[in-house]
Amino acid sequence: MIVCVAEKPSVGRDIARVLGANTQHDGFMEGNGYCVTWTFGHLCALLDPHEYNEQWKGWNLSSLPMVPLRFGIKVSEDKGVQKQFNTIKNLIARADEVINCGDAGQEGELIQRWVYQKAGCKVPVKRLWISSLTEEAIREGFQKLKDQSEYQRLYEAGMMRAIGDWLLGMNATRAYTLRFAKGVGKDRQVLSIGRVQTPTLALIVKRQHEIENFVPRTYWELKTIYRDTTFSALLPVEEDDYAITSLEKGQALVDSIKNLPLEITSVEKKKGVEYAPRLFDLTSLQVECNKKFGLSADDTLKIIQSLYEKHVTTYPRVDTTFLSDDIYPKVPATLQGIKEFFPQVNPLLLLKADGGKGASSLPKSKKVFDNSKVTDHHAIIPTGQRPNNLTDLERKVYDMVALRFIAAFYPPCQVANTTVLAQAGEVPFKVTGREILEQGWREVFATPIANSSQSERPIGGTPSENESDTEPSEQKALPSFKKGESGSHEPQLQEKTTTPPKYYTEATLLRAMETAGKTVDNEELRDAMKENGIGRPSTRAAIIEKLFQRKYIVREKKNIKATELGINLIHTIISPLLKSAELTGLWEKKLREIERGEYTAQQFLDELKQMTSGVVYDVKTNKAGMLCPVCRQGLIIRGNTRYGCSRWREGCTYAEPF
Repeated sequence: MIVCVAEKPSVGRDIARVLGANTQHDGFMEGNGYCVTWTFGHLCALLDPHEYNEQWKGWNLSSLPMVPLRFGIKVSEDKGVQKQFNTIKNLIARADEVINCGDAGQEGELIQRWVYQKAGCKVPVKRLWISSLTEEAIREGFQKLKDQSEYQRLYEAGMMRAIGDWLLGMNATRAYTLRFAKGVGKDRQVLSIGRVQTPTLALIVKRQHEIENFVPRTYWELKTIYRDTTFSALLPVEEDDYAITSLEKGQALVDSIKNLPLEITSVEKKKGVEYAPRLFDLTSLQVECNKKFGLSADDTLKIIQSLYEKHVTTYPRVDTTFLSDDIYPKVPATLQGIKEFFPQVNPLLLLKADGGKGASSLPKSKKVFDNSKVTDHHAIIPTGQRPNNLTDLERKVYDMVALRFIAAFYPPCQVANTTVLAQAGEVPFKVTGREILEQGWREVFATPIANSSQSERPIGGTPSENESDTEPSEQKALPSFKKGESGSHEPQLQEKTTTPPKYYTEATLLRAMETAGKTVDNEELRDAMKENGIGRPSTRAAIIEKLFQRKYIVREKKNIKATELGINLIHTIISPLLKSAELTGLWEKKLREIERGEYTAQQFLDELKQMTSGVVYDVKTNKAGMLCPVCRQGLIIRGNTRYGCSRWREGCTYAEPF
């Protein structure tokens, strides 16, 4: 008998149907030599501290750091979990072979391996690795089963992630709660600290601090109107990144040119192309859904997961915007499957998937197909199955995914970029314009979707409110200027005020997490920084939700703001590494390197233990809050380089370096 263990009941039933295991039992399906069962979430978890050492049951600074000699796992105490685990265990005991049909990713591998370990699995284990749940994909996956050993490094990376979260979370949370939290005993406020959640909260608090402490500055911009076109002055920057910082200076410039003609000194026209927006990875989909529909990252993840389980989109928890080469021959069939709903598909059906060998070839761009950019899974795309019985939100998200996919095979948008330089006296001016010559892929987003309300704006369209960070807006076409022409113009001085940074939204916070706190709009640069991001695409939504649940952050319309509790927590944390987006990003990078065999799990574990010990040591040796040894009245406060007394203004001289 072959036992297949799926990631959840719905997936198990899909697999059972394909395999012919049609007899229903309590917790599994059986038939045709197969038993198909399933997990639901983490059936197993790392042991609690007191299960390693009884002395760790109570919270005491003296017992920290808690570093087990060897980490162990246990089955959840939930009765439903216990029942399903026992079902899996009994099936594995009778099995000749086990097929791991878990979620095809790091976390899915970990969930399954822990179950097999606790169940005492002694038989060979094969791995099913698929990117969609269509019947074709499942059958193809079972024809290409691999030995579990080929995914050992993936499991080790997942294990190190779990251990890292345990070590740092357990130790840092206890240390900071015991040392700094208000209240006593059961009334003591728990200060929850995590390897990923704390740097995320720190990003929000830092941005909020920048906004609250922002001091607006007034500056002026010199512009002039010539032939109903507004030119901007090109002036050297002198102060605070602004060229004109006083009204007097600005007015003097206006006076110096107002009676002089404006002469066109250069007219440069360049034809260019704009490529279609990249296919979606999970983060970019969450960003777009937040911008267009106000959906939270967690809501978007639930919707795209539902679409995956309904067989209409591919695996969602991905961090690449590329497809592998083996997908290319399947593109026509996928397009054929969705043409009823998207008339934009029809021109593409006339093309052949031959790799670009003929005039009627379906394009195969390196911006879409690149094996080197695909790891576990490719970008999120439609499967070609009919998208029936979708909710309104599922339909909107599905349409976004489908239109990106269709647009990827349309020609680039042809544009003409015009740069006009001019001179009035000693002051140079410039204006740029952009004209769309051929719509190309933009036609996809301009065409109404079949079966959609005419009152609805096409999803993925380019008007400003509906615009993505990858779909550039159209600039106004310029009049026809000639070099050497000149004439009167209307110079004007426009008063401006600097504005503070914007609060994070879920969209911008996801981008910041993806790039380790840096604001990166460029797609290629963003791709290069993904390995250094905070968390993984599959976990970022849960991290943000956890911060909401713990009341460290709140939503105000679309803005995310830190609460007093969240601000105080970040200000309390001594160790910069606990708040560092960059360092957390490096840990993520090392986990990826473990997957690739470029770094060992033991090296990572050793560094985790060292880091944990350092965090606890910093808390234990910190003197902040203690009674001042000099005046015996004030409390010790922590400065940038040394300790001091809260009564320093009253003359207390206590000072001690860290």
